[in-house]
Amino acid sequence: MQAREVKTIEDAIALIEARRLTHVKVAVSDIDGILRGKYMSKEKFISSLKSGLSFCNVVLGWDSNDQLYDNVQYTGWHTAYPDAQVRLLPHTCRDVPFEPGADGDMLFFLGEFTGDAEAICPRAVFRRVLEKAEAMGFDAYAALEYEFFMFNETPESVRAKGYRDLETWSPGYFGYSTLRNSVNAEFYHELLQLCERMDMPIEGLHTETGPGVVEAALTVDEAGAMADKAMLFKTFVKVLAQRYGLMATFMAKWSQDYPGQSGHIHLSLRNRNDHSSAFYDAKQKLTMSKTQRHFMAGMQRLMPEFMALYAQTVNSYSRLVPGYWAPLDATWGVENRTTALRLIPGSEKSQRVEVRIGSADANPYLALAAALASGLEGIAQGWEPEPVVEGNAYTQKFPAALALPGTLWESAQRLKASTAARKLFGDAFVEHYAATREWEERQFRRHVTDWELARYFEII
Repeated sequence: MQAREVKTIEDAIALIEARRLTHVKVAVSDIDGILRGKYMSKEKFISSLKSGLSFCNVVLGWDSNDQLYDNVQYTGWHTAYPDAQVRLLPHTCRDVPFEPGADGDMLFFLGEFTGDAEAICPRAVFRRVLEKAEAMGFDAYAALEYEFFMFNETPESVRAKGYRDLETWSPGYFGYSTLRNSVNAEFYHELLQLCERMDMPIEGLHTETGPGVVEAALTVDEAGAMADKAMLFKTFVKVLAQRYGLMATFMAKWSQDYPGQSGHIHLSLRNRNDHSSAFYDAKQKLTMSKTQRHFMAGMQRLMPEFMALYAQTVNSYSRLVPGYWAPLDATWGVENRTTALRLIPGSEKSQRVEVRIGSADANPYLALAAALASGLEGIAQGWEPEPVVEGNAYTQKFPAALALPGTLWESAQRLKASTAARKLFGDAFVEHYAATREWEERQFRRHVTDWELARYFEII
């Protein structure tokens, strides 16, 4: 049996025994989309497969820098940080190719919070959206594209430099460069092989515009599986880079001199009864079915309220400026890369919509939850989209209702006030997540930036 053939608890146990593993690896997603995990002994893991395990609930109560939130109700010093229950998911089993054992590679499993933590667990939030899609008669499919910058740096060197004057993996603007991917073929090949082995295959991999920037398009899959793959991809790209003495970053914008890094989402629905496309209608203009039209209307209408799920850090909003391939309004267009939503007409197999607003730093579970839930709400309500945008959306004026929040704080307030968000994701999640984004903004306000020093130190 291979890792990706594991479906049940019994399958997982059989494979562990066959490989004579003494330990396995497990992880869960925190609020920011960081995998938090550990090694577990074989005996403890098998017991936990059957009866669950626990993580300290601080995993959902601290930020990306392990600093404790002081403004959330779910956990904190007032609760004394008890354990939260986690269910392990046998079907997420993966090989870890660079951790070989005597009779096979190390195995890796994802988990999901249960009990009272389930209401705010990012993976569980998305699972509930998928269940809603199924109840409406749809299966959702997704493909994510990620841009990430690579550096000739190490975790030690970037800190020693104070994150300044970093050496990119390659110089110059060489988008779609055959030269670059041939010179660095060893890394590219190992990344492609790693992604194949861990069942997060890459459909396309190329340099983007900018020094050391790479774009990877993950192969389309059922949306729940895609979310897991995206989580693993972001983690293990960074792992592989550091094993090569390099570093990769998915932060939305690491330098004011270069474009930001996107995390584009391609979405489509198929009818559960016959697996036909719910988005394709050959008789309609642009082959866009009524279902897809309502779906896009929902995404468009709720995007300003759900922005904190697409752009979750202070840095995310540095990317959202005119002329840098990131839309500023909840617009849609046909094959238009200046709009927030890009309708991609095609065949029964390929008709879809691309969400172009998201940045690479977003938690995949939450970004996908925002996109899918808003689209489903559009179908349920029978909403119609605003007029299609033609030409350059950056230079046009749109209704105020389509304007996207410009800061993380504003996004958090929009989410907190959103009746749709509370309906679709639950009050507990909205309150907790909005508070964590407010915390993130407050941490930023405590610091003085280089820009402020250079602008005000002498002259003001």
